[in-house]
Amino acid sequence: MTTPQIRPATGAAFSRILGVGGYRPVRVIPNSEVLNWIDSSDEWIRSRSGIAERRWAGPEESVAEMSVQAAGKAIAQSGISAEQIGGVIVATVSHLKQTPAIATEIAQRLGCGTAPAFDISAACAGFGYGLGLADGMIRGGSAEHVLVIGVERLSDLTDTSDRSTAFIFGDGAGAVIVGPSDTPGIGKVIWGSDGSQRDVISQTQAWDTAFAKQDAVNGVGEEQKWPALRMDGQPVFRWAVWEMAKVAQQALDAAGITADQLGAFIPHQANMRITDAMIKALKLPASVPVARDIAETGNTSAASIPLAMERMLESGEARSGDLALIIGFGAGLVYAAAVVTLP
Repeated sequence: MTTPQIRPATGAAFSRILGVGGYRPVRVIPNSEVLNWIDSSDEWIRSRSGIAERRWAGPEESVAEMSVQAAGKAIAQSGISAEQIGGVIVATVSHLKQTPAIATEIAQRLGCGTAPAFDISAACAGFGYGLGLADGMIRGGSAEHVLVIGVERLSDLTDTSDRSTAFIFGDGAGAVIVGPSDTPGIGKVIWGSDGSQRDVISQTQAWDTAFAKQDAVNGVGEEQKWPALRMDGQPVFRWAVWEMAKVAQQALDAAGITADQLGAFIPHQANMRITDAMIKALKLPASVPVARDIAETGNTSAASIPLAMERMLESGEARSGDLALIIGFGAGLVYAAAVVTLP
């Protein structure tokens, strides 16, 4: 007896980003306010990171609310309806509820019907991971349109007494709609991880450890600190500068694109000095615009690339149809890079 064959899934030949949207919280935290928390100076913060200010979310600006606002803009720009979305992927490390995934609430609020919805935890590379998954879903036939969101409320995980990190992080959400295309709009995603360096960026303690300590000190009058993000800056800087330039070049090579053919370079907004070092390593022509959203937004982890993409398009620094090199890298250590056509 012949074993029946499974009918193969069929999808679009290619995919591309159809629309982008962002949400930046109302509250602006300038460096002058950060100086109330740590012994530093505006000049030191700017020279070390390039950050002049960052946005922090208020009580009503939840992970879900910021995501819905950003996604609504992306949907409107893409020209599709929420009902046409066949998948919702949310990249975040700062949704503090273990389950259910925040993606399910976002999908319901947007009106995405029964679309599969899930969260991924890939830190600052999360948006790139989500883009790679969306591309595979569309070309594999499991969805026609996918919403990818990068969102963070890192202010909830910032230790304002830590001089090495208190000035770095910001909040916000960025979203894109990925859909079918007749021509390639998303190059091969070069992604990976190096778990041997997982401790150089991490949460200070696990939630169970924090709660156990809280139980131990209840009634004793001792204060238990909320888990926060910590970072060993020098190893991270060296890894980002030397290794991520190689990954970015691999993404260019995989797409068959040279640096001088780019219309924009949109790296994760981690540190202005890292961006400058990558520009030098890639021999990026001065004519290629570079995202420097970190100056006003801080490091928003998974949200930083779509937020910077939206700003570059709105300001006219980059144009619809331009080729952009994107790369995210962070805790894990993880990374993801690709060449994309801007919406």
